[in-house]
Amino acid sequence: MFSLAFLTGTVMPKLIEAVPTTLSLTFVSGAASLAMGVPLALAAGARKMVWRWPARTWITLIRGTPLLVQIYLLYYGFGQILPREWMRDSWASPFLRDAWWYAVVALAINESAYVATILRGAIAGVPAGEVEAGYAFGMSRWRVLRSIVGPRALRLALPALIGETILLMKSTVLASTITVFDVLGTANTLRFETLRVYEPLAGAAMVYVVLVVALTWPASLLEKRLNRYLVRDVAGGNARRARRGARVDAFGVLR
Repeated sequence: MFSLAFLTGTVMPKLIEAVPTTLSLTFVSGAASLAMGVPLALAAGARKMVWRWPARTWITLIRGTPLLVQIYLLYYGFGQILPREWMRDSWASPFLRDAWWYAVVALAINESAYVATILRGAIAGVPAGEVEAGYAFGMSRWRVLRSIVGPRALRLALPALIGETILLMKSTVLASTITVFDVLGTANTLRFETLRVYEPLAGAAMVYVVLVVALTWPASLLEKRLNRYLVRDVAGGNARRARRGARVDAFGVLR
């Protein structure tokens, strides 16, 4: 039988304690995926095949395999590649023993393929006239990319990137399969310890809803801030069309 007292008194405090783990997985892997996705997008859209085809092959490979398989390959298979002595005695041994880092790397690699695809489409959507105007002013290719293509592509890609960030946060639940105690991992632990199913899962669902809302609201404000000139242009265009329509009489003759 569902117990509200158990949900509010036992489940929710433990789930709230696990929220920093979920947020750290989201933001660290998100930042790393963006850092990897930008060069991947540039390489995938390059004119030279030596850059384009390896990048597109890598993106297809990552997008074509499930995230859970990638997490398992890193967590269970990485130790079979490196010597055990190196994993035990090297400077990287504290990181190699912590499942959190495996989850971050797997999430970042997986998300970088989607980020690269979004950014490549956004870069292709930049009007050619703006790029040609930059070259006409004597800008170098790097300056055009940094000052014209980059900001414009970011504005175009921002809505899709916000959606990908929300999906990334939901994907962090798979980290619980390798003993990372995020929100879902904590909920599963409570299920096993108390043999109660509904309260831990219902509490985890409520926590994720709150996190999605808390992430979406500032992201929407940022999107409106960066694209405010587009809103003005649309509003101005509608007003001009309304004024133009008011000048046409019932017979379709311009007054």
